[in-house]
This record gives sequence, C-alpha cells and structure tokens, in this order.
Amino acid sequence: QNLNSSRYLRLLIMESTLEQHLDDTMKNPAVVGVLCTDQQGHNLGCRGSLSDEHGGVVSVLAKQAAALTRDPTDTPTVCLESESGNILVRSHGTITVAVHKIAS
Repeated sequence: QNLNSSRYLRLLIMESTLEQHLDDTMKNPAVVGVLCTDQQGHNLGCRGSLSDEHGGVVSVLAKQAAALTRDPTDTPTVCLESESGNILVRSHGTITVAVHKIAS
C-alpha cells in the first residue's frame, strides 16, 4: 500500500511540475502553443494551438531528424516555418517538446 501511495505521489508531483512548465512556456507572448509527448507520441500535456492530435506527428518528426544525424549524442531541433510562425520540435531524453511561436 505504501509503495503504491509513494509512486502515486511521485507521479502527481511530476505531472504538476510538467503542468507548471507548460503554463510558464505559454506566458511568453510569442508562444501560442506547446506540446509534450512520450516516445510513442502519447500526449503528456499541451496548451494552446498544439493538441493531442499533433502528438504522433511531433514524435515522429523528432525521431526522423535524429536518424539524419551521424552523432548519436546530437539532438537536432526541427523547425517548421510558415508565414504565420514556427513550430520548434526537440527531444529531451524520452520526452519530445514542440513549441509553436508566432512570427514577429
């Protein structure tokens, strides 16, 4: 029972920390969306213009970009540019983060 309670508490703390990071990211006036996924593309949290439906694409983009680099320790950032703004995608360990910024 205590082990399960301890695990549950750790998960709650991690989730609340992630939620705080998402909220903090959205405070930047240039940011209109943020999304975090796991390695399978499952949504860990999102705000604004990026939603659950984008998780799979974001995860695959990060994996494909990593496959293009010769150095396995190199973590590339994918930048999708459009007239209205950019979406930056980068993996951090087992988590992939996408940030949608409006053009300035």
